[in-house]
Amino acid sequence: MTHSKTIVFIHGLFQNPKGWTEWKTYFEAFGYTCYSPAYPFHEGEPAELRKNINSKLGKLTLGQVTESLATFIDTLPEKPILIGHSMGGLCVQKLLFLGKGVAGICIDGVAPRGIMSFNWNFLKANLPLINPFKGDSVFTPNAEWFQQTFCNTLTLEETKIEFHKSVVPESRNIARTSIKDDGYVDFKKPHQPLLFISGAEDHLIPTSLNKKNFEAYKDKNSQKDFKIFAGRTHYICNQKNWEEVASYVKEWITNLK
Repeated sequence: MTHSKTIVFIHGLFQNPKGWTEWKTYFEAFGYTCYSPAYPFHEGEPAELRKNINSKLGKLTLGQVTESLATFIDTLPEKPILIGHSMGGLCVQKLLFLGKGVAGICIDGVAPRGIMSFNWNFLKANLPLINPFKGDSVFTPNAEWFQQTFCNTLTLEETKIEFHKSVVPESRNIARTSIKDDGYVDFKKPHQPLLFISGAEDHLIPTSLNKKNFEAYKDKNSQKDFKIFAGRTHYICNQKNWEEVASYVKEWITNLK
């Protein structure tokens, strides 16, 4: 079992630490010390970040995000448990690869370099973001796009409420560099325990892609587990009944070998 009582929550694209507020409160009630560092240029209120976009955001890469997270983790008194959503899930895998954590939970996580999906919903959701003709321009999503990609089981009016309280503008280059060297993970290398969680209704990171990611890890002496939650979309961490997911994660951590 892991003896770490420190958790680092890592947000994904179009989100920031605000999305982990309830999760931090949940795990702190069980005695964990919790942190949720922001990517560079992602700190603050989402509405303010949408209104005043940092001029440096468009050039931000996954490598720079990973480096900033690793630097933060190095200041902690013990190696943490890493919990990441979406691109944060890929950051978890990268950070474990770099020896920065004792266990990792990837919730609808982006897959490392070399693992792709040709699912139409996946392509439809991701192509506008990585569009090479947009250069270093910042991607500024609207509520309709957010409904299609994150909240596809909600009405547009319900989605707009979530959009206004949580969505931030995003660098296209984080996603672009995730399929290059910045997104590399050695799947043959022994690794710390990993849990992959998939939302069955996720359009952005479909279950088939999560399963490919899980199956890519080849070391038979390293623990890995896979769990699907029915009815969950890419907004799984803030969707109704998010506590069920958090509870499952807590029990998995408690029962680590």
